[in-house]
Amino acid sequence: MTLVRRDLDLAPIGNCAISALIDRQGRYVWACAPRVDGDPVFSALMDGDAPDHGFWSLEMEGQASAEQAYLPNTPVLRTVLTASDGAAVEIIDFAPRHKKHSRTYRPLAFARIVRPLSGSPRIRMRLRPAADWGAREAERTSGSNHIRYLCTDITLRLTTDCPVSHVLEERLFRLERPLTFFLGPDEGYDQEVGAGVSATLDRTLAYWRDWVRTLYIPLDYQEAVIRAAITLKLCVYEETGAIVAAMTTSVPEFPESGRNWDYRYCWIRDAYYTVRALNRLGAVDILENYLVYLRNLVDASAGGHVQPVYGVGLEEDIDERIVDTVAGYRGMKPVRVGNQAREHLQHDVYGQIVLPLVQSFYDQRLLRPGSLDDFHALEKVGERAFAMHDQVDAGLWEFRTIARVHTYSSVMCWAACDRLAKAATHLGVTDRARHWAQRADTIRQRIEAEAFLPDEGRFGASFGGQELDASLLQLVDLGFLDPRDPRQVATFDAIERDLKKGPYLFRYVEPDDFGEPETAFNFCTFWFIEALHQNGRDAEAREIFEQMLSRRTHAGLLSEDIAIETDELWGNYPQTYSLVGIINCAVLLSRSWTDVR
Repeated sequence: MTLVRRDLDLAPIGNCAISALIDRQGRYVWACAPRVDGDPVFSALMDGDAPDHGFWSLEMEGQASAEQAYLPNTPVLRTVLTASDGAAVEIIDFAPRHKKHSRTYRPLAFARIVRPLSGSPRIRMRLRPAADWGAREAERTSGSNHIRYLCTDITLRLTTDCPVSHVLEERLFRLERPLTFFLGPDEGYDQEVGAGVSATLDRTLAYWRDWVRTLYIPLDYQEAVIRAAITLKLCVYEETGAIVAAMTTSVPEFPESGRNWDYRYCWIRDAYYTVRALNRLGAVDILENYLVYLRNLVDASAGGHVQPVYGVGLEEDIDERIVDTVAGYRGMKPVRVGNQAREHLQHDVYGQIVLPLVQSFYDQRLLRPGSLDDFHALEKVGERAFAMHDQVDAGLWEFRTIARVHTYSSVMCWAACDRLAKAATHLGVTDRARHWAQRADTIRQRIEAEAFLPDEGRFGASFGGQELDASLLQLVDLGFLDPRDPRQVATFDAIERDLKKGPYLFRYVEPDDFGEPETAFNFCTFWFIEALHQNGRDAEAREIFEQMLSRRTHAGLLSEDIAIETDELWGNYPQTYSLVGIINCAVLLSRSWTDVR
């Protein structure tokens, strides 16, 4: 049995088609194929402390330590295992990505290069993919230099220059030369595997370093920003432009909470915040590809209802179900596949469709700028936003049994109309500019009448409601209020008083469908840091931001939630929201490049 350490201190690799999470010992513990929302071929993260399959490990006789880090400015991972006698092994893990024949080569494949560094290391390779949601080990067949693994939705082939019987028998052997392992599509590898994978590694390193060179990064916090940006790109399903909220499912928000959700899908809201953050860094490639995804959704909705979440292939049907074939993270069930949120009414999505698409009417970098026809198609989404701005919904926190007219949703509907008015002016269609400006003004008046609490001088989280939630901090970011507006100052003061616990911010504190929240939501803490900056409290903002940076995993990443007492990370990982927060706050709080003159 292979003991798998149960925490989220994991390092992702990927290529925008496939991804995996690797623990600090160099074990693959999570990967789904053929898509990020597919059946896990490596399921150990969700299958108890000593799973007998669902992982890919390299074990070293007499191992005493392990060190792990990314090669600079890439998602290529280097792990060094050292034995008590000084023998050492290096493992290089990556998913190939580079230009080939004028296209991007991003196969559904993982590559490992294992090299002896010192002494006479003895190692054992255990490659045990899973099938049927971890219910069993994948069946296998073998040839002279390959092994085929029959997983649920994909057959994987390991091509290697290691003796195949060493892998099949999991034999302990001396590592005397570099060995290469290419786990990918069930097709022949058309060249010598060692030389081929080595060349692919060089090209993959060059691709990522060239991409990072295109980013506009702040003077301070560069390491954190670069790692967050690379990982956000790994959360892109490039074939369609979708951006997933996280790579995992069912890591609970806190122990035994039942708040175990599947985040391997494209939330319109999460993707909106992701492209906004990356746009601050100039990553136009991700924005442009995501706009294609959105335009397809706009066409499909035809001005009607839009789900808050879709499959990465634009699927509407991602119905939620529970699987019992794995034990769950640290044995905490349920393990969910699919997400019930796809059935919800969440009216903020209309603003989150309009806002990124409006950029296409202004941005001259885009290969495919927005047209007047695109504008008229987008107007249908705006009309839906206007119709829904004062209707009850589940809100951005996706309450399953609570329906209100949420202030944040209504403000997002206002933003949709406001941005359409501005875009119409830019495009020279003045009659439509007047139309959308009137729509925006109508919504604003309704919000100010229904969500404002005159006795307290602040806004509530819902029309007629007294409750607070952290999304009210977004009224400034969306342009609805000035940070110096007394109503926003009072709202900020109330949020700081009631939702801040230590350095962290809760989404809300009132009981919901599952009781009272027990962990802080990392993205909300970053919103609070931004609000501190807007209020001129930069020293406090930097102090909390640097505390958040210190809570990252060794891979430089964060999950969704954090425990107040222990600082332990909970929730799905790596969480795009949290990485967005790192980028946004770093850009706001960094010194200017002119400060180094």
